[in-house]
Amino acid sequence: MPEQNPVVVLVHGAFAESASWNGVVEQLQAQSIDAVAVANPLRSVEGDAAYVRDVIAGLGRPVVLVAHSYGGFVMTEAAANNDAVKSLVYVCAFAPDTGENAFDLSLKFPGSTLGDALNAYPVSTGGNELAIRADVFHQQFCADVPAETAALMAATQRPVTQAALTTGLPTDAPAWKTIPSWFVFSDQDRNIPVALHRFLADRAGAKNVREIAGASHALSVSEPDAVTATILEALNA
Repeated sequence: MPEQNPVVVLVHGAFAESASWNGVVEQLQAQSIDAVAVANPLRSVEGDAAYVRDVIAGLGRPVVLVAHSYGGFVMTEAAANNDAVKSLVYVCAFAPDTGENAFDLSLKFPGSTLGDALNAYPVSTGGNELAIRADVFHQQFCADVPAETAALMAATQRPVTQAALTTGLPTDAPAWKTIPSWFVFSDQDRNIPVALHRFLADRAGAKNVREIAGASHALSVSEPDAVTATILEALNA
């Protein structure tokens, strides 16, 4: 049976949505590479990862898994002991170890201003949901995109539960420990400090690291070329 070409599966993070990958998907499709941008539920690490695993299983093909921000938690969990996943690409994303959570990791090094930018409100399923305030969204999340684009992104952002950001990674086999990984991130990320990105890439033994000067947290929107180039490296490895 001939070996099947991998599908690129893209997992967005908190305060974004699947269309945040549009620029990357367009470039992949232009090269006849299949790509699927998953609608990450943003409810819990375990539940979100189970959903991504279902999507991967439904594709029935090898996968290059790509994640942004909190999506790195979901990817690291979903790819654990998952033979379909051939490589991992962390895009301004967390690469957590067992028991680590997004809130604590983001405070490991100074520089994140996300906490002061959030609105919290209760949801009927229990606990709080978090969203970035519209008045600071541009500056906080995507300072390097035009104001009109930022306004659209703020209006279409997907809120995340507080539980998703404060629950430790469940698996005892984080995927980056056994699956080759690539990292691309920006040095002006206001959600996740660049010092943490560097630490996580080093800890994971990344095959390659791209650090984009002057870019924001919303790297897939503002720098789709750099993100796509990193994905192509993972695909061709």
